[in-house]
Amino acid sequence: MARVKLQRFKDNASRPDIIEPGKPQYEQLGGRWRSEFFIQPFPLTLEVGCGKGEYTVGLAQRHPTRNFLGLDIKGERIWRGSSRAAELGLRNVGFVRMRAEALAAQFGAGELAEIWITFPDPRPRDRDIKRRLTSPRFLALYEQLLTPGGMLHLKTDNEGLFDFTLDTLAARPGAVIERYTRDLYSEVDAEFAEAQAIQTNFEGKYRSIGVPIKYVRFRLT
Repeated sequence: MARVKLQRFKDNASRPDIIEPGKPQYEQLGGRWRSEFFIQPFPLTLEVGCGKGEYTVGLAQRHPTRNFLGLDIKGERIWRGSSRAAELGLRNVGFVRMRAEALAAQFGAGELAEIWITFPDPRPRDRDIKRRLTSPRFLALYEQLLTPGGMLHLKTDNEGLFDFTLDTLAARPGAVIERYTRDLYSEVDAEFAEAQAIQTNFEGKYRSIGVPIKYVRFRLT
């Protein structure tokens, strides 16, 4: 297994669709992702905590006139996403290996059109509140990087994180919740169709044991 991981890390180092520490472009693309990394300067969507890249790749398939980046700290995970994108011949998708806390070092102000947060670690302990990806400090960071009126989406199986997110948004001046549901796949309103269109393996496992998927779509300005 260690040998397989080492080979995948070696693959990542040579793949142009993966940006990671040690590569010349790392922390050099802020404000220039659309013009210098992607083939076409389409609007840019970021998935924070992309895991194996299922959602990032799925979105890129659905929207060929948009660009998509998956962010994760685990190199083996983004190797899988990169491999899948290559199999499908997608040219509008890439991956960046880094921690979400360092987003401001990698992206310019107003550079992102949209952000997806899919099944993040809920960080249930009170001492970890600041590490939740929908905590006030992360929302402030997202607002800085999004174009005015840019959209954010959260999908989660965790009730506690979902309640925390709704409460945090309710307390934040300027935050607007456009749609939310505690059972995404029971919804028939077309407003939820985009969130229903892609289902990760993780998501399917939770649905198979009867855990409803929560979803909220919101803006910060």
